[in-house]
Amino acid sequence: MANASGLFTPIVPSMRSRFSPSIVIYRSGFWFSEGVSRRILCSSTVQGEGKLSPTESRVPRLASKGCKLVGCGSAVPGLQISNDDLATIVDTSDEWIAVRTGIRNRRVLSGKESLTGLAVEAAKKALQMAKVDPDEVDLVLMCTSTPEDLFGSAPQIPKALGCKNNPLAFDITAACSGFVLGLVSAACYIRGGGFNNVLVIGADALSQYVDWTDRGTCILFGDAAGAVVVQACDSEEDGLFAFDLHSDGEGQRHLKATIKQNETDHALGTNGSSLGFSPRNSSYSCIQMNGKEVFRFAVRVVPQSIASALEKAGLSGSSIDWLLLHQANQRIIDAVATRLEVPPERVISNLANYGNTSAASIPLALDEAVRSGKVQSGHTIAAAGFGAGLTWGSAIIRWG
Repeated sequence: MANASGLFTPIVPSMRSRFSPSIVIYRSGFWFSEGVSRRILCSSTVQGEGKLSPTESRVPRLASKGCKLVGCGSAVPGLQISNDDLATIVDTSDEWIAVRTGIRNRRVLSGKESLTGLAVEAAKKALQMAKVDPDEVDLVLMCTSTPEDLFGSAPQIPKALGCKNNPLAFDITAACSGFVLGLVSAACYIRGGGFNNVLVIGADALSQYVDWTDRGTCILFGDAAGAVVVQACDSEEDGLFAFDLHSDGEGQRHLKATIKQNETDHALGTNGSSLGFSPRNSSYSCIQMNGKEVFRFAVRVVPQSIASALEKAGLSGSSIDWLLLHQANQRIIDAVATRLEVPPERVISNLANYGNTSAASIPLALDEAVRSGKVQSGHTIAAAGFGAGLTWGSAIIRWG
């Protein structure tokens, strides 16, 4: 579990002698104390006669747990749209797009494909790699800003997977930062809630909210899904060392897809006026983005966030094996890597093939890197997401 600063226990093995915090979980939140043996204290009932009233305190019980990433999977639509394809509908070219973004192709949902279908496919692959049966899943976190139902798509995932134990499933909406937030949330449920297997899915279909006449945005986005299994483990095997999460609503004006209301004449006719409102049908506008401002925001806050998470984990930039950023723009990835002094050979990027897939981009890139043998068990990864909200966050994790 973490305190407000995002420091998990236990610390990385090399730092155990310096930090050995314990976490006490009260109804009001979390509290850390240093210099005590590693343990997590969860509220429980006291021994003795009589019953406690809801306002009385409870004696804590010990529950030492860590969490680790044990499986990953991904899925993309069958339809590929190249830069040359886009050049037939907007004033652009392959060279213009590639130089400014690093993107060559993207995948887009079409026909009978669905975002939920992609999420389920990615989840199945992750469970298979982790050797976890669907009935062993305790929680499903669907990180998406484009659910296929206003009330969330997550509950459809365990249904499609055939989970017989009806695990809790809900959506997390944090745009391109969603997957990082999902990882941190999974760790919190494992450490503080006693969950054993949490399925974290990043899935988005931003192509459905793109203005295909706007060359500033339509060239950027693609659809995909990626998933990981976060599993409870002994504290000594803990694989999520530290995190750093933020949001700033002031920046919403630079990247948004706001709700719009269209007046209708047919819903209640003229009777609506007697109730004091005009009947409306709501929908979301296309994605609106100030590219220059988003670029400035990302190259400023992402290095700071990763540096903060590394400091909390007791690590330096040179000690990480891989830098894995949200795949938004290759120039952003390169700029962040330069500021953190991470050499190109230790940067994971598959942006050229898929474009910006929002919450799916980190798990999609991770899955490809793991299955290709690039990322191996025991490797340390600095991951960061950033995007609409504005939101941003980073996590220092170990694979396997």
